[in-house]
Amino acid sequence: MGREDQKEEREVLESIFPDEITDISETEYRVSITLDLENESGDETPPPTFLLRVSYPEDYPDVGPDLDILPAPNTPKHPHLDLAEDKPALLSALEPTVEENLGMAMIFTLVSALKEAAEQIIIDRRNAATEARDAEARKAEEAENAKFMGERVTRERFLAWREEFYKEMAEKERKEAEEKMIEDAKKRRGSGDKKLTGRQLWERGLAGKGEDEEDEDIVEGVKGVKIGA
Repeated sequence: MGREDQKEEREVLESIFPDEITDISETEYRVSITLDLENESGDETPPPTFLLRVSYPEDYPDVGPDLDILPAPNTPKHPHLDLAEDKPALLSALEPTVEENLGMAMIFTLVSALKEAAEQIIIDRRNAATEARDAEARKAEEAENAKFMGERVTRERFLAWREEFYKEMAEKERKEAEEKMIEDAKKRRGSGDKKLTGRQLWERGLAGKGEDEEDEDIVEGVKGVKIGA
């Protein structure tokens, strides 16, 4: 194809993009591309718009066109598309299309491929952001639920708890037995049983265990001992 064929392609593009194409020279022009994207809930950001600069080499389309991607004037930055960072990836995404269409007019196809690649970048980033928010929400929910579930029971924790439980039960039984012995001793005394002397209490290991402040001879540990009158 020569210059005449390049001019013919340019005229066809004029009919397809009447308001989007701007000539820079006889062999160079820019095409304004606006992406078609549904705004997320509550997002009023206008759809991204940028420019594809096209320059015809002498041997186009037997060789690929010179391409560049530029920001459109007065266009706000989109939260999920940054041309300064994304331009290399977008231009690389066009290389297979150029290779597939060598020898044929390809600018319309390149515009469509670039539009699709940019939209996919935004969709992927939106999905990643949604997944990140969902993961944080799940993490917060799990942390909240953990407050009501307590610690996870392991074999080691169960054995430690069981040992402590047995100790507490043994101590409780010992105290109950001592209290019963004291009560029995009081009953025997009230029925006329002879009190043990301090020496007898000492010899039997019962000294110091009484609860009656007026009579220190009533002691704990008296079990089955009954002294006749």
